Amino acid sequence: MAMRWFGRRGPQEGMGAPEGAAEVKVAPVAALVEAKASAAGKVMAAQGVGRALWGARDTGALTRGGFVGNPVGFRALKLVAEAAAAVPLVCQDAERRYDTHPVLDLMRRPNPGQGRAELFEALFGQILLSGNGFLEAVDVGASGLPGELHVLRSDRMSVVPGADGWPVAYEYAVGGRKHRFDMTGSPDPICHIRSFHPTDDHYGLSPMQAAAVAVDVHNSASAWSRALLDNAARPSGAIIYKGADGQGVLSPDQYDRLVTEMEQHHQGARNAGRPMLLEGGLDWKPMGFSPSDMEFHETKLAAAREIAMAFGVPPMLIGIPGDATYANYAEAHRAFYRLTVLPLATRVAAGVAWWLSEHLGAEIDLKPDLDQIPALAEERDQHWARVGAASFLTEAEKRAALGLPPVAGG
Repeated sequence: MAMRWFGRRGPQEGMGAPEGAAEVKVAPVAALVEAKASAAGKVMAAQGVGRALWGARDTGALTRGGFVGNPVGFRALKLVAEAAAAVPLVCQDAERRYDTHPVLDLMRRPNPGQGRAELFEALFGQILLSGNGFLEAVDVGASGLPGELHVLRSDRMSVVPGADGWPVAYEYAVGGRKHRFDMTGSPDPICHIRSFHPTDDHYGLSPMQAAAVAVDVHNSASAWSRALLDNAARPSGAIIYKGADGQGVLSPDQYDRLVTEMEQHHQGARNAGRPMLLEGGLDWKPMGFSPSDMEFHETKLAAAREIAMAFGVPPMLIGIPGDATYANYAEAHRAFYRLTVLPLATRVAAGVAWWLSEHLGAEIDLKPDLDQIPALAEERDQHWARVGAASFLTEAEKRAALGLPPVAGG
């Protein structure tokens, strides 16, 4: 049976395992040749070989304006990150699903300060804020697996491309100090997970960047509302006086009496709804928002919906009024998991599993356990019932349709 270990660019056949890594026998597979097939790699690298390339973005400003200082962006990101981090994961290979495994033990407590949910919430948060997530492997042991995993801030990390366009290092900079992670050996010390970016070869595109204009509009509308309250808040109405001689000026005694009457009989919760008796040429004119003010308010709600849409969160889950895309809350919740949470959790789990397979020396797979997600319980019951009732399928085909590995020896 062939021995293979996992390098940065795929399974390596006919080579020894990395120093200090335990050899694990796996099922023989077709040999994959390590080669760069893309002729555009050298053109990409021409941007700057050996030096750090910073993406055309300001993650700090987007984070302060769109997450720290915007309630819609904060809630949308927290909903996605917390839901994706809470998705249970299963560990399996081509032959079996594991209840106990060194990778599961590592995921359970990746470092002394974080559990699995905290680590993945931080990782998902970095991906949603900047489009990039970075995991660092610390204290690699004799088994090949890291002793600890840490999420690194993406605004401090920069890619150092090599002559072939692939990263040869990552630089982590804090203040005036830098640390370089070498990516030329195996296994890799850094796992870089990035979102799709159509115009950047090394960095991902975040939902926060796509929603930047909507965030600015929403923040400006909030600032305008605050200024209205502080500097130009409108009273509920005005009392207009027209004297018999056509003059609109009250005498001092009349003015003092009017103020006293208003304070004693028409102010406070005890006097709410009490009718007002006006005499001597006094008239009441109510005041409200002008049409332009109401249009500004609708613009703010539209911006909030755009922010939620960029993150893939149904607006009704955040409490934004005026959105009736889904028939009810439960349907919106299922769509949120199907269209946003599960694709993100599946992609990140697969990337982390391949990276840890390189350390372990044997291929393992991490993927969400759909049967343990309450929001999808009804759909999963229907799916199991359909597969179980399919008499034309064998037991092995039914297990494959449900995403289960084959029975050992069967």
